[in-house]
Amino acid sequence: MTIAIVGAGLGGLALARVLHINDIDAVVYERDPSRDARDQGGMLDIHSGQRALREAGLIDQFHTIARGAGQDMRLLQPDGTLLLQEDTPDDAPLERPEVDRADLRGLLLDSIPESMVRWGHTFASADNGLLRFADGDAAPYDLLVGADGARSRVRPLLTDARPAHIGQNMVEIGIPDIDRTHPDLAAMVGRGTYWVLGDGRSLAAQRNGDGRVRIGLSFFNTAEDWFSTSRIPFDDPAGARARLIDLLPGWDPRFTALIAACDDTVIPRSISTLPVGLTWPSTPDVTLLGDAAHLMPPVGEGANMALLDGALLGLALAAHPERPPRAVEAYEREMFARTSAAARLSTELQQSLMAPDAAQSMLAFFQPG
Repeated sequence: MTIAIVGAGLGGLALARVLHINDIDAVVYERDPSRDARDQGGMLDIHSGQRALREAGLIDQFHTIARGAGQDMRLLQPDGTLLLQEDTPDDAPLERPEVDRADLRGLLLDSIPESMVRWGHTFASADNGLLRFADGDAAPYDLLVGADGARSRVRPLLTDARPAHIGQNMVEIGIPDIDRTHPDLAAMVGRGTYWVLGDGRSLAAQRNGDGRVRIGLSFFNTAEDWFSTSRIPFDDPAGARARLIDLLPGWDPRFTALIAACDDTVIPRSISTLPVGLTWPSTPDVTLLGDAAHLMPPVGEGANMALLDGALLGLALAAHPERPPRAVEAYEREMFARTSAAARLSTELQQSLMAPDAAQSMLAFFQPG
């Protein structure tokens, strides 16, 4: 059995690791030219995904890179009112620790032989057991696993579903080495997540392990083409920061000070999702995992589901090594049920974020009853 995994993200690498420890050959094809070719993003809240790391034999290593202090949270309203402050004791269990995505990806990459990952391979097409890449190369497969993210090129082999915009546009900015450069703002943000919510907007500042604070500014109930009408000059970082501050009228000066202190990284992100409960007829030689299969609102479930997808597909293939189609069918049946529930919860949370009383809704979510 020749297993081809398209995409060296968390889900694809979790699958590769579980296959490796079960002595099943697989190859991961990744379009990036190397493991460090691009920024991997910020922090991840890993909760249910810890099961995948246990199955992969990596939970102890994960605990060495996870940040328990990242579980801290502060929730505020735009006028500066503090609604919730949760500070995690140093000896608290790592139930929802934060971890740098790059560190977690590095842990997974280091857990498999270098030869399992083929860098610089951009998927172009697949049919009749043959993968074709953009540079003209080709490779055979018996099972093709699309782990290639939100804009998956493998997904059309199984379904016509496409991601749809959900009324959220986000701008990512950040402050490097905040403890040294802006100690006052560092103390304000704290050790974990600092979240301001209201007026149809959200500012989420989050500590990273490298000392950077990443800030996501979200604008809710906005159209897919909102960036073209927002008058944010993305080619002028200083002007972009000034315009972002203008888009937060009446917000406490402490919050706009965070924006003013950011460096020149200004990245627009338009948020889309796949339909909740997406399924497809099981096909013996192709399947999907992670965002390729169930792209959700970015509220903390996506990475966990991707890790579980990879580990559980690997376990299913190990349980049925002579009958891969049976393994794929069993994996998809469980995955559809599990991720549909997670997508429904994520969608409900997303709708709360877009509501007029968003801050109070989130306070009730974190402090039920």
